[in-house]
Amino acid sequence: MNILLIVIIAITVIVSFKGFEDLNFFRKFEFHIGSIRAGEQFRMISSAFLHADIAHLAFNMLTLYIFAPIVYGFLGNFTFGLVYAASLIFGSLLTLLFHKNDYSYRAIGASGAVTGVLYSAILLQPDMSLFLFFIPIPIPAYIFGIGYLLYSIYGMKAKRDNIGHTAHFGGAIGGYVLTLIAKPNMFVDNIEMVLLLAIPIVLLFVLEKLGKL
Repeated sequence: MNILLIVIIAITVIVSFKGFEDLNFFRKFEFHIGSIRAGEQFRMISSAFLHADIAHLAFNMLTLYIFAPIVYGFLGNFTFGLVYAASLIFGSLLTLLFHKNDYSYRAIGASGAVTGVLYSAILLQPDMSLFLFFIPIPIPAYIFGIGYLLYSIYGMKAKRDNIGHTAHFGGAIGGYVLTLIAKPNMFVDNIEMVLLLAIPIVLLFVLEKLGKL
């Protein structure tokens, strides 16, 4: 198993369990717009190592464990680390951008970084098939990726749940951008997939520009 992946999972598990047991620790390092705008920008990174409960933690780490090998297999360990870090940061930045005036907004979890790794894996291997527990047939990875981001746009617009859709979307952008920087030949070798996976990203910013979110 990849050492960098082990380190990421281990640190996330340790910090998350500390947060489960210590509410003051949890509150100090969670993503909180008011605190970030007051100068505590470290929360934009530290919040990615906290989780709401064991199920939340397990889902994120399992998803990372499944898709990370595709990314470091194609791009190497160093670039995989950059994809994870950039996706985390993009997720936090997009969340800050979209919720900057909601001073009470809070969020936690590695979902943004993990979604970035997932979207990177889809871009690198779009012909793989994914299985969802409620759909017993294989789904082409690129269809899933596009559908997932379109659902995230819906979630951002509807605001009916506590899921950090904005962080997921920002993470996907980070994974998409870093993968293309690392593999610019994809603009020639697989331009159709590059353009397809860009559709929901372009749509998000068009809707934002039009004030529809």
